[in-house]
Amino acid sequence: MITSNKQDFKEEGTETNLRPKSFDDYIGQKNAKKNLKVLIQAAKKREEAIDHVLLFGPPGLGKTTLAHIIANEMGAGLKITSGPAIERVGDLGSILTNLNDGDVLFVDEIHRLNKTVEEVLYPAMEDGKLDIILGKGPSARTIQLDLPKFTIIGATTRLGMLSAPLRNRFGAILRLSFYDEEEIIQIIRRSASILKTEIDDLGCGMVAACSRKTPRIANRLLKRVRDFSEISDVKIADQEIVKKSLEMLEIDELGLEPVDREILRIMIEKFGGGPVGVQTIAAATSEETQTIEDVYEPFLLQIGMLERTPRGRKATRRAYEHLSIPFLE
Repeated sequence: MITSNKQDFKEEGTETNLRPKSFDDYIGQKNAKKNLKVLIQAAKKREEAIDHVLLFGPPGLGKTTLAHIIANEMGAGLKITSGPAIERVGDLGSILTNLNDGDVLFVDEIHRLNKTVEEVLYPAMEDGKLDIILGKGPSARTIQLDLPKFTIIGATTRLGMLSAPLRNRFGAILRLSFYDEEEIIQIIRRSASILKTEIDDLGCGMVAACSRKTPRIANRLLKRVRDFSEISDVKIADQEIVKKSLEMLEIDELGLEPVDREILRIMIEKFGGGPVGVQTIAAATSEETQTIEDVYEPFLLQIGMLERTPRGRKATRRAYEHLSIPFLE
């Protein structure tokens, strides 16, 4: 699935190669970059670790890449974990006590942190202290450990699920937005150069149009175009090669996949276009509610095929037209 919000481990090495190492190579997200540059320059001038940073936005827009760039610009070590991976307080303690001064700890899906773990994180972020409880019952006692000066970079696709106490402990909260087509074309050009793949202007534009305004998807589509070009013994991927590649992947000219079209078709044919609840849509499509909300819905809203109402989701006139279904007023 091209729109998967999980990284394919088989392609992890290539993803790392395509990942920019500095702000100069990072395309798009101008406002976030501008704020981060100021934050980093000021911290360097004071010879301090930068404030904790929270990055939020849909999957695939560059949150992990920005964490790598921040650590690189600060000349700091980067440790990576995720909210679901920190199950117990002891797991968090082990991670924090193994950090060095100035290190960056990147916590992906930070909104899924265990509540008990989250509460232990508060004094660690604010005062650099880690409270550990030894023993149980009346004989239990608390010891406090001093932690090195470190920075947490949290990433989340669901800002609203973060508790207010955790959210308020971040010094910078930055939103990553969908990319415009010109920025995606620049990213495809850069990635094609790294992958040693030639693609012409029309082919590049077609990939960009189907990338759902997301760099991760643009790069994955480009890799599939590269594969198709190689087995077809074509040196330059043109519009025809890209079109055939997309047809094999069942991706249409707007970047909609079979699941996107199924969601819209079910809403229209079974529920009269809506309004219909997202849980009902999930049950009808055999997808998880969170997957629909995080992966499919944001893009369908962006391109005007879906709208949210107090009573549920509705398919728009554009969705009917795209699926060639008559729209009844």
